[in-house]
Amino acid sequence: MPRTILWLRILTVTALGSWGAAGAAEAQDLSACGNIYVSAGAECEVVPPSVDCDVMCTPISVRAACAAELKVDCDAECDVDIDVGCTASCTASCEAECTVDPGEFDCQAHCQGGCSGSCTAECGTGNDDAAQRCRASCQATCSGDCNAECKVEPPSASCKARCSASCEGSCHAKANIDCQAQCQADGYVKCEADLQGGCMGACDTQEGALFCQGSYVDPRESIAKCRDALRAALDVEVTYRASADGSCSGGACAGSADAEASASCSALPGQRGSGATLAFVALGLVGYGVRRRRKR
Repeated sequence: MPRTILWLRILTVTALGSWGAAGAAEAQDLSACGNIYVSAGAECEVVPPSVDCDVMCTPISVRAACAAELKVDCDAECDVDIDVGCTASCTASCEAECTVDPGEFDCQAHCQGGCSGSCTAECGTGNDDAAQRCRASCQATCSGDCNAECKVEPPSASCKARCSASCEGSCHAKANIDCQAQCQADGYVKCEADLQGGCMGACDTQEGALFCQGSYVDPRESIAKCRDALRAALDVEVTYRASADGSCSGGACAGSADAEASASCSALPGQRGSGATLAFVALGLVGYGVRRRRKR
């Protein structure tokens, strides 16, 4: 069976499952994504099994996932007390922001935004491995601590409760950034080598590999659960490349004989209300491939 048709059939099943479960998912934390740092508004996509997927698996692309793993290993060693002044000033400004539009306030995004701004100041702007790893450690600390606090407060909670969680997470992370960066430094070489292999392994599966802003995301159970967690925690949507052999540009896919039908690259599983659309597109492309073979 051609790889493109196989991939489209996988997407069809995924789409139908997503369609049936639409609106039923409960809020999730980012542990399903390994607590990797993903900023609000990030572009995330699943890259199907292909050479394109393999070449994306580099030491740099797995660095954020490594930092998230190493952060957990260093938690016992790095548990510095929060600066009371940090929580006081953070809570005041947070509540003022939240009360303007409570429905749009996002605990995880606010917490990470307030914390990750410290990463450049702590680690500098250099492009050498040491500086990049330091920034990754800082961001992972922000993401992990923010996730730990924000996941216990539902979106319906009061501004006071959500801001308390956001500021606890942000201020705890800030207090521990130096310790985490130093603790994690020695573990990167092995971790990056291991996860690079894991990334390439994911590229060989039927599902493919998930990347956000070019960084490999190591789902703890499945891409589907990580996708739902990204949406719930940060309102980030995951798109799927429609063809294993084609490429996507401007909303159309091309590059292989079976991808010439130009399926949409954005109306894919994981987006609100998109399950039926993808099922229709995928089934249409499968039919298109069958018709091509019959003509031959």
